[in-house]
Amino acid sequence: MSWKLPVSVLVVVHTAGGEVLLLERAARPGFWQSVTGSLDRMDEPAADAARREVLEETGVEAPARDFRRWPLAYTFEIFPAWRQRFVPGTTHNTEHVFSLELPARVPVALAPAEHTASQWLNWKEAAAKCFSWSNRDAIGILASCADHAPARRAR
Repeated sequence: MSWKLPVSVLVVVHTAGGEVLLLERAARPGFWQSVTGSLDRMDEPAADAARREVLEETGVEAPARDFRRWPLAYTFEIFPAWRQRFVPGTTHNTEHVFSLELPARVPVALAPAEHTASQWLNWKEAAAKCFSWSNRDAIGILASCADHAPARRAR
């Protein structure tokens, strides 16, 4: 068995109009999230992992220049039910935050082993639907930025 690394990426995929893509976890029905995933190896750049995870989980292929790395990383406790995937004794994960802005909604090709459904929601609905506090916070930060808040863009 290959252990998961306790270093991951969170990629908030959103449209220029302020809609956010959420995915429902296959292993946890009702758990909605943005694109997430662990680095494959410790020397993998987080930006490469972000791009890989978006492609794997949604089928969306975007150039590296379209991914925006935020000066933000969350460290959180791994749910006890999920710790068996990590080296024994691992209790915390560090998650690096990225965003990917698309001009409009795009069709999503889910990885069925990972997700069962997808939704494009306005940022408030998306944040409220996320089970992860770090994901909710990241969506809230995105919405508060003048560059991404639909009401502010219209001016």
